[in-house]
Amino acid sequence: MNFEAGMAQPVSCSRDIPIRIEDRLIVALDVPSIDEARTLVAKLDGVASFFKIGYWLQFSAGIDGLFDYLIQRNKKIFLDTKMFDIGETVKQGITRIAERGISVVTVHSDSDVMRAAAEGKSGSDLKVLIVPVLTSRDTNSLRELGYDGSVSELIVERARAAIACGCDGIIAAPRDNPSEIRRAAGSERLLVVTPGVRLPGCNHREYVQPGIAPPLWRCWRGRDCAKPARERGRIRRKRTGSAR
Repeated sequence: MNFEAGMAQPVSCSRDIPIRIEDRLIVALDVPSIDEARTLVAKLDGVASFFKIGYWLQFSAGIDGLFDYLIQRNKKIFLDTKMFDIGETVKQGITRIAERGISVVTVHSDSDVMRAAAEGKSGSDLKVLIVPVLTSRDTNSLRELGYDGSVSELIVERARAAIACGCDGIIAAPRDNPSEIRRAAGSERLLVVTPGVRLPGCNHREYVQPGIAPPLWRCWRGRDCAKPARERGRIRRKRTGSAR
């Protein structure tokens, strides 16, 4: 999709992706408390409708209430679990997540995990995204894990496996080219979501992912969704000013 004047223009493709920009920007609720998360959601009402819940909040008292709070307000939830366990455990976990009305969940790219996740979401609208490799990894760190190929080769290899196992898409870094990944993986239906990285001028110590990329650049080059970087004080973009 291309973006003009803050509005997404639909193009012909086989992917199940939202048209509105509000539904394609996923705001990370990486805040220390449930109350702060609710406050952020309220401030962004009408600007963003999709929110990521990760490890900052998943073990907090009141997390169940936050799920209900978001779903009752017709917000979508991206549950970043990076699930990795034996097949039956993954299957049952994914089934419970689907039953809660969660929109997107992440799992690791082990073949058994991917197959179990696909089976667990069967019959639901839940999208399962795999994490082919942590976006902070580079070729040197892959060598430490015993993988001889490049990061890009690993991403394509696991993207193919994700489609074969019945999953919906992948998490990719800003440096990755989604269109090239889809072509190499042989599937135009592959969803690609990119996590936020630090913006120019922000506190670099708050981020572990390398690189700087403007937020909408990540949506522009073939990405289906992007998760803006964690900058609570700087989320002031209005709907008509989000895309440039």
